Amino acid sequence: MPERAPDDALERSTNQWMAWGIGIMLVMALIFPVYRFFEPANREAAREAQLGFLAEQGADLFAGNCASCHGVEGTGGVAPALNSMQFLEASTDEQTAALISVGVPGSTMGAYSLDFGGSMTLEQIDAITTYLRSLEEFAPDFPDWRDPLGLTQGG
Repeated sequence: MPERAPDDALERSTNQWMAWGIGIMLVMALIFPVYRFFEPANREAAREAQLGFLAEQGADLFAGNCASCHGVEGTGGVAPALNSMQFLEASTDEQTAALISVGVPGSTMGAYSLDFGGSMTLEQIDAITTYLRSLEEFAPDFPDWRDPLGLTQGG
């Protein structure tokens, strides 16, 4: 079979496409480090925005479901003060969510989770937990948080 004559136009076109491919590959290789530099800050900003949104939802839910016993903004009432530094430092988010979900046996705190006969979804309980955690920054030092009105001391 005879050898074909070189096609200069085809050779130039192929080389041009290869050059473009290498250029695009280099640009992509340079973009990834820039992305990795900025992405953690973007994720943290998105996380903070989500926590703020959940805390707002939780504040509304708390006002409608919890404030009558726990006081406005968790300051206490016939039930413990949930904005107390002592409570917030002692209780993890998981523990707080569990208390809301299943209630506290032997007290007037009933279960709020739909799974235990309550009226709230797990997302709503998470929102209330996030709201309570948002109070931690300015939480007062209140050692008697369990009995804010002094009801068990005969008062």
